[in-house]
Parts: sequence; C-alpha cells; structure tokens
Amino acid sequence: MPSVGDKHLPRHVQVLVAGGGPVGLAAAVELGRRGVDCLVVEPRATVSRARPRCKTLNVRTMEHLRRWGLADRLRERAPLPASWSQDVVFCTSLTGRELSRFTGVLGLAPEGDRFPEIGQQAPQYVLEEVLREAAEEIAPGRLVLGSKVVGVRQDDDLVSVTVEDGAGQRTVVTADYVIGCDGPRSVVRDEVGACYVGGEALRPNFGMVFESTGLWEHVAHGPAVQYWVVNATAPALVGPLDRTDTWWAIGFGVDRATGEREARRIIDGLAGRPVEAKILSTDPWTARMQIVDRMRDGRVFLAGDAAHLNPPFGGHGLNTGIGDAVDLGWKLAAVLAGWGGPDVLDSYESERRPVQERVIREATANMRVLSTELLADNLDADDEAGARARWAAGARIQETKKAEFHSLDLVLGLRVAASPIIPAEPEGAGSAWTGARLPHLFLEGGRSLYDVLGADLTLLALGQDASVTAVEASVTAVEEAARLRGVPLTVVRLPEQVAAGYAGRLGARLVLVRPDQVVAWLGDEAPEDALALVDTLSGGPAARGT
Repeated sequence: MPSVGDKHLPRHVQVLVAGGGPVGLAAAVELGRRGVDCLVVEPRATVSRARPRCKTLNVRTMEHLRRWGLADRLRERAPLPASWSQDVVFCTSLTGRELSRFTGVLGLAPEGDRFPEIGQQAPQYVLEEVLREAAEEIAPGRLVLGSKVVGVRQDDDLVSVTVEDGAGQRTVVTADYVIGCDGPRSVVRDEVGACYVGGEALRPNFGMVFESTGLWEHVAHGPAVQYWVVNATAPALVGPLDRTDTWWAIGFGVDRATGEREARRIIDGLAGRPVEAKILSTDPWTARMQIVDRMRDGRVFLAGDAAHLNPPFGGHGLNTGIGDAVDLGWKLAAVLAGWGGPDVLDSYESERRPVQERVIREATANMRVLSTELLADNLDADDEAGARARWAAGARIQETKKAEFHSLDLVLGLRVAASPIIPAEPEGAGSAWTGARLPHLFLEGGRSLYDVLGADLTLLALGQDASVTAVEASVTAVEEAARLRGVPLTVVRLPEQVAAGYAGRLGARLVLVRPDQVVAWLGDEAPEDALALVDTLSGGPAARGT
C-alpha cells in the first residue's frame, strides 16, 4: 500500500474527493452512507476557527443533515441556538438608533408542515468538525489531512490522482471518479481545463473576527443574528459568533491596507462608542459572480466553490455547494452500485447549473443595497428631520432587503426544469411537483415523511377507499419493473387518514421520489410501460456500471 508521509493510502478507491471543506466532506458522507469507498484529500490538518466564513445553514442543508443523522449533533455544537434570535436589525450602530428589523429570518422559525428542520446559524468550522467526525465514523482512515491533490490524469477506465504531502512526497492513487471540491483555486478544475466565466465586484470588503468583552452590555437592539450598521464612519455588517464576547464583522468598501490599519476604528464605529477589542483574524475579500464553463470532464466532476462563486449576501454559497454534493453523491453511488445508467451522471450539470445560476443572480441582487447605499443625513438626529430620515431609511430597507432574509421560496422552491432522468410530460399536462422537492408532511407522533423514505427510489402509495385496488395494481407493476432492472425501490404507504389529503395536495395517488427527496414522477396509475419509466429514472436500460 503506497503512503504519503505516515498516511497509508489505498492504491485504488471508487471516488476520490479533492478538498475536505464542507462540500467535499458532504460528498464523502453521502457516498459513504451508500457504501461507496471514498477517499478525501485535504491540505488543512486541523479546522481553523479563525475565519468562520459561512454562518447560515439553511433549511435544505439541515434536511440533508437530518437524513445523515447529524442535525441534532450540529445544533448541539452551534454556539447560537436557533431559539436565541431569529432577527436581523438595521441600525446606525450597535448602541445607536434602530432603522428597521426583519423577524423570522433565514428559515430560523418553523412554518407548520413546510419543513422538518429549521435553519441554523453556525460558523462554518462547526459544520466542518461535525462532517469530519461523520466521515471518519463511516470510513476510518479515508480522510487524509495535511496532503493535497496536485495532478489529475484520466483515461476511459480510471483517473490517476497525484497526492502530495507536506514534505513534498508524492504518490498516485487511482479512482473510478474524482470530485473537485478544492475551492476557488481548484487544481482539479485547472487540470481538466475548465475555467470560470462571469464577473467580479469592484468594491473591496474587509472581514474580521474580534473579541470584545462587555460589548453585549451596550447593544441597544437586543439579540440578533446580524446587525447592519448604517453610518458614515463604519458602514458594516456585524454579528455574534457566540453569546459571550466573539463577533464577526464585514467593513463594506474597505480594502486590505485600510482594514489592517484601521480595524479598531471600524469596530468603534460599528459599536457606536469606544470599546475594548482584540482582533482575532482578518479576511479581505471581493465578491465574485462566476461559474465554470463545464462541471464535468469524463470521470472528473466539479462541485462547490470549485464550480461556482457568488456574493455571500443571503447565505446561499455553502448551502448550494452542499446541494451539489448530495446530487452528485447519490448519482455516483447509483452508477457504482450498477443500477444507474449513463444518463444519471449526465444529469448532474443539467440539473445543478440552473440552480447555481439562479443563486448567483439572487445573491448579486442582494448585494445591490448594502449599508453604504443606505447612508443618509440625520439618521441619528433627535429632531423631526431625524424621524423623517429614519422612516425613509426603514421603508427602503423593507423594500430592498426582504428577499435576502425571507428566501425560503428560493431555498425550497428550486425545481429541476429539464433532466434526462425525469420523464418528459405531455404538453399542458405537467405537474407543478415534478422535479421539485417533495412537499413535506409531519406524520403521527411528529415523525417526518422524509424519515420514512427509502435510501434510493421510493414509491409513495396514496390510495384510499375505492382507489386502493387500482393503486396496488400500479404499485405491483412498478415494483416488478424495478426488480427486472435491478433498481432498488422502497414502497411507502401512508396511513389512510393522511393519504387522501396528501394525494389531493399533490394531485396524484402515486409518487416516485428520488434519493434527494425530489419528485421524479407522479400519477394516478402506473404508465402502460412501467419498464420505460424505471429506465428513465435510472438513467437508461443499457448495461450499467463504471
């Protein structure tokens, strides 16, 4: 067995993941839970807490964590429980005037049956630590830290990956497939000749993490997950990393040199008064709106930041990457297990690119109005002019920023418009649910409908009363077609007392659901050619395999 430094590497794995950030780890968990031999190569030996980066885990990401059995573990580690605050505040400073407020933001509050898991505010490092643990639990030794992928070469049958450790020692591991999750400076992307297209914002931003003992005592607006500070001294976005002394901040329009030189002034400006502060880390950045020209080259795929970049406003970047990992993970597993045909892998880019492009558009729209665009005279004044200025600022904030904080229609409403593994519907007869996330439902005892779905394809049977016989005949037809094609299928029959209402909601008594909880097909009875349906869902009837 070859080794990199003191780490023994397998000669061959089914999937090698370059990059062990949240997206690469999510891919490893999705693959590992499906029995795929997966190796993750990550340069960082430890997870750094210096730069929290993403802090919003949206409802959809939490649904995936629930499916992996990790949602509760993550919430236990998160420094800010969702119950602590679901507010975003716009103010002249932490000690100054409040201009406007959004409540129930970012999916942090439950909405009846709409989803089984609310969102969660957590620094990116918390998610990484949980996913590292999970990856090691699934496949000990398959997470290689302190090493990096430096070369990728492929032929029709295999990918040869060169791995280098911190001492410069190199070895080659072969894989059936490779996923490049190695970020904006992706080696994998460069090796396959893919490149970003798109633009970059002109204005710089300066991120930092700081510790300020006693700052909470001066905050005039109560707990919030974000405070947008609107003043000429320090237009900024700031929020707590915990309930004690640690904060993150972004100074808008501040370049690296200015930020490094004036970090303390910026903190005093957003606080609205001089405060004690210790700078823990800095992170200058400029927003990029970019997507790769292609996400696949033969046996090599790109996901997460290696494939697309968007402004952070709205908290969609990491969450979109997790969606990439889930989509690609189950599809690679299906092909490697022998039941997925070639169309399954072809569907990765055709399904994910429209999602990524929409997220880039929405995040770019969110960036159009930041604290710098809300500056106005008299916002802190005690007189009538001040009241008028604050009213006007509040009205503009509500008009321009609501979509950023109330984005569940984007998070949950994304729909696969066209895919080779979703059957085409007759013109004018399409369902609103085909290609969309399966509508959620709580069952008796508070159990989620998602908890009873199978690991692969699931057929929901919603027959009741006189329709039961017809539905069961269709279930038998689909089951037999799946058996003949070797496609794993779980049949779930909902309790009669909920089946009728749910069937009415969907407009069908039979629903085929994919491993990612997306509705692939629905109808009142199986199609005449059930084999053709199963062939489409599984990527084609031709000989399958690697």
